[in-house]
Amino acid sequence: MKKLVILGGGYGGLTVAKELLDRNLPADTVMIMVDRMPYQGLKTEYYALAAGTVSDIEIRVKFPVDPRLILKYGEVTSVDLEQRIIRFENEEPLSYDWLVIALGCVDRYHGIPGAQEFSHSIQTLSSTRKTYQAVNDVKPYGQVSIVGGGLSGVEIAAELRESRPDLNVRIIDRSASVLSPFPEKLQCYVREWMLEHDIEQRTHVSLSRVETGLLYNQQEIIHTDMTIWTAGIQPSPIVQQLTLPKDNQGRLTVNEYHQLPDYNEVYVIGDCASQPHAASGQLAEATGKQVAEVLQALWKNEVPRLGRIKLKGTLGSLGKKAGFGMMGKRTVMLGMVPRALKSGVLWMSKKHLG
Repeated sequence: MKKLVILGGGYGGLTVAKELLDRNLPADTVMIMVDRMPYQGLKTEYYALAAGTVSDIEIRVKFPVDPRLILKYGEVTSVDLEQRIIRFENEEPLSYDWLVIALGCVDRYHGIPGAQEFSHSIQTLSSTRKTYQAVNDVKPYGQVSIVGGGLSGVEIAAELRESRPDLNVRIIDRSASVLSPFPEKLQCYVREWMLEHDIEQRTHVSLSRVETGLLYNQQEIIHTDMTIWTAGIQPSPIVQQLTLPKDNQGRLTVNEYHQLPDYNEVYVIGDCASQPHAASGQLAEATGKQVAEVLQALWKNEVPRLGRIKLKGTLGSLGKKAGFGMMGKRTVMLGMVPRALKSGVLWMSKKHLG
């Protein structure tokens, strides 16, 4: 039997599996999906788990139950592209005929001493549970500092304000404003919402060191009881190990079919692949769908015909009653409508509807 192995059961990997299950796999091919967990964690909602406004069971999605899909659980340690072997921690190696790398991302600490050791993460379900426990242990009127004023930082700050109104919440960013890549109208709305809800915004901060309870803005010392890190991402360490062409964010260079140029049996999607779009769950799903199309064409001895990836936009929440969004490149949405839309997207994700 030939083996199609999918590394990662997140937005991208699970999309590949679902798309192929909706079609016909070749009779001589088995599909194996590898993940460390027995379900998908909806990563775009980890901020709410960290804040304590949802339980983890609310942001889990069951993997498909299908005799054509084998689920394997374990921690991948390396991929040998020459021998076509995946190695695991405390498991036997797994060979493949085709491989999809959909391992997602980890935090980027920008070489700041102490950042990884003395801050909390929301990049995995396990680390997010630990972050929630640490938030829960902060005493009333304690200070929580969130490093990074992007989408994740803003959402977790707003959710913390809702779940722990007793806490002092602060966002720290090196830019001039939170959500700096977004239009000024959207930035202004979010800044004003933060002011109204007593969330401190520290901009133009360039951290040089992190210690227990201390953040160093060069010579200035910023005191904190807890630090949450949302200041950038980078591809999975498995991808970082591969000595292949990458972009300036460390993502693997792929061809128009999402294949490694020198290893066409290997497909790379989501946060691990170089794309002209920002990393997102939506992008991972879009590239996953295209990889399924390429594989189907390959198995039928046809030439793949892929369309241009079109992303619908970005949605963010400010607690449970307000939000913001970008539809396309210009249309800004503010208030309750984008928050309701985000709730709808979450519902569809739970129901395997996209």
